[in-house]
Amino acid sequence: MRLPLHSLSLISRSLSDRLSAIPGRRGVCGAAMRLVQFCRQGDEGGVRVGVDRGEGQGVVDLKAFDPSMPMTMRELLEMGAKGMQCAQRALEVSPAQCVVPFAEVRLLSPVLAPEKVVCVGMNYRDHCLEQNAPIPKEPIIFSKFPSAITGPFDDITLPDESQEVDWEVELAFVIGRKGKHIKEEDAMSYVAGFTVANDVSARDWQMKRNGNQWLLGKTFDSFCPLGPALVTTSAVTDPHNLGIRCLVNGVAVQNSNTDQLIFKTEQVVAWVSQFVTLSPGDVFLTGTPPGVGVFRNPPVFLKKGDVVECQIDQVGVIRNNVV
Repeated sequence: MRLPLHSLSLISRSLSDRLSAIPGRRGVCGAAMRLVQFCRQGDEGGVRVGVDRGEGQGVVDLKAFDPSMPMTMRELLEMGAKGMQCAQRALEVSPAQCVVPFAEVRLLSPVLAPEKVVCVGMNYRDHCLEQNAPIPKEPIIFSKFPSAITGPFDDITLPDESQEVDWEVELAFVIGRKGKHIKEEDAMSYVAGFTVANDVSARDWQMKRNGNQWLLGKTFDSFCPLGPALVTTSAVTDPHNLGIRCLVNGVAVQNSNTDQLIFKTEQVVAWVSQFVTLSPGDVFLTGTPPGVGVFRNPPVFLKKGDVVECQIDQVGVIRNNVV
């Protein structure tokens, strides 16, 4: 069962154009936009890329606006400045024939089938404190398989193999251009934008099985809800000073701020790019704040029928039924 798509006025924040002029906030795209990947209701195979007009005014279909534009976000990012400039023009012009009403839109993950999903563990000071763990001296990197990605309002499926499935709201960012050995001072120019993630985790497999390697516990199908939009860097005032929350059945279980991040976006990009070449569409999950179920007394885990909502100021809200 999928949740009905509510007006994006309930799940996203519209930002004024003045944000695009804030010094130091420019990434791959200099314009403040909310890019989305979607399909029309009833056309599950017809993936499109669009721009959210804000205030419930629908989505501009880039392919309808310009037939030379690609149909996926990853391909759009691979086009570089040309693709972003087209998206900006589409938002400014917004021809009526290219605008899809929200009632006809099913939002997908902003990125499908990325080359990499890179995750940072133990990256919130307050999360380290809740488990009496030392502050890491260097980023703790692990990964999820791209097949774990699901949409912002799609279901989280509890696997039969785990009885300890937990929530983790996270700020995610997406790489916008290829790079290796990136310097911290240049790192933001490689970031296309930010989105909301839930690093759903099977704690029994993460902490007790598989030799304590985290991968299997993190990468069951549907264990990476992502969305609702790719919010360009210019549309986020300061990614390291955002309220971040997770609610389960309407009750707040995590409530913190990204100012608690130990290793910020620039540091993570520089660190990981020492080891691997970063490519457009690569997704990074930056870590979770305190309040996860496993460290509660007694521990609390997700069950069928639960609804998990992850919120990040200026970025958006994702909401997933647990089945």
